[in-house]
Amino acid sequence: MKVPVFAEWSPVLANDCENQCLKNCSCTAYAYYDGIGCMLWSGSLIDIQKFSSDGADLYIRVAYSELDKKRDFKLVIAISVIVGSIIISVCSYFIWMVMVKQRGFKKKSNDMLPFKKRSPEYSTEVPFEDNLNQVKLEELPLFKFEKLAIATDEFNWTNKLGQGGFGPVYKGKFPDGEEIAVKRLSRSSKQGLEEFMNEVVMISKLQHRNLVRLLGCCVDAKEKMLVYEYMPNKSLDAFLFGPQKQKLLDWSKRFDIIEGIGRGLLYLHRDSRLRIIHRDLKASNILLDEALNPKISDFGMARIFCGDEHQANTRSVVGTYGYMAPEYAMQGSFSEKSDVFSFGVLLIEIISGRRNTSFYNDEQSLSLLGYAWKLWNEDNIALLIDPMISYQDFRSEILRCVHVGLLCVQEFAIDRPTISTVLSMLNSEISYLPTPKQPAFTQTPKNLSSQQSQSKCSRNELTVTIVDGR
Repeated sequence: MKVPVFAEWSPVLANDCENQCLKNCSCTAYAYYDGIGCMLWSGSLIDIQKFSSDGADLYIRVAYSELDKKRDFKLVIAISVIVGSIIISVCSYFIWMVMVKQRGFKKKSNDMLPFKKRSPEYSTEVPFEDNLNQVKLEELPLFKFEKLAIATDEFNWTNKLGQGGFGPVYKGKFPDGEEIAVKRLSRSSKQGLEEFMNEVVMISKLQHRNLVRLLGCCVDAKEKMLVYEYMPNKSLDAFLFGPQKQKLLDWSKRFDIIEGIGRGLLYLHRDSRLRIIHRDLKASNILLDEALNPKISDFGMARIFCGDEHQANTRSVVGTYGYMAPEYAMQGSFSEKSDVFSFGVLLIEIISGRRNTSFYNDEQSLSLLGYAWKLWNEDNIALLIDPMISYQDFRSEILRCVHVGLLCVQEFAIDRPTISTVLSMLNSEISYLPTPKQPAFTQTPKNLSSQQSQSKCSRNELTVTIVDGR
């Protein structure tokens, strides 16, 4: 059958799907579909069709007394058709009204089907199966696996753009010439399934010029993929730390990138309908379009704050070594100020052209943050600036940015400004800047390399998935 609409998903295996339905008194039917999993329905079963092939077996719950009675099948079919037609008509009108209110999402291809889900009104640490059960209808194109395979030349290694904890990312091109980036869930990834659902729930509801745009997703057979707009200049780290591309970033362009990242973060924290903490802001997660405009990407680790919630705690610390705020890395506590810390690290990296996660001053065992703090106190900040930047031409503006960056990476969250204040400081809307206190993580232990070999925290490219907060 073509299964009914308005399903609730459960992450259980095929053998447990029936028990999952039987345990719920309101469950009226269930089905298990490879690539999607266990689906449950409560109430009316709407828009059922019989297929000659494919589809799924649909198991319908009936009263025990009905199992042994003979039925008048013609009457049942006639009533079902009449009732079904009425329900379909009502639902069609409702769906049409919703589409009009959302200003007419239009399907551009027969290979794209509407996929809807519910706004995730869950707190920061609700179990994954509960998050899945709260997925409801929100329009998002669902691509067929075959279309994405053709677009990426069967996921040819020559089209591979990168590799992360989620899985590989491939460049693709549709027949109409539209270029895409396809993030493919690795079957061996333990973190990928939760990241996949989290990113679909998050980014499908976000629209901002400094956030990467999600075009759709694929849930086909055992494949799960996210389809994004293609960013021709890839990620910021390729420009900041690549000798050939580094010279393309003059100070004006770097400042535009800093502002763009700040505006994207402000949208996540304050201006979107969801309050989102990114938790993995770093140079490799900032993508650049053809004009080098920044777009924040990778929302697999992001969490939603509900209502008046300002802080949350977790035992599963996720993020990247060198960008995590101290209260998060050490205690599992995160808030908007955690993202502000990461933004401060990123700001100092953009100014200096050096990675925070690979800069070690051997003489004094200083990290990049410690080195910046030392030069700030010595009034010798010129040594920190990337030689590719004309420091003397933009001296006051660069000094202000370093000042703001040091305010962002202060050890205690209460001392850090909000991202809205940061933007006002950068644009000189706030003239007086408080004196920064010593940043967190200024020292680099001499045995850091041995520590990192045992740590689950990554230094740059990999992302931490499960680490118990201390």
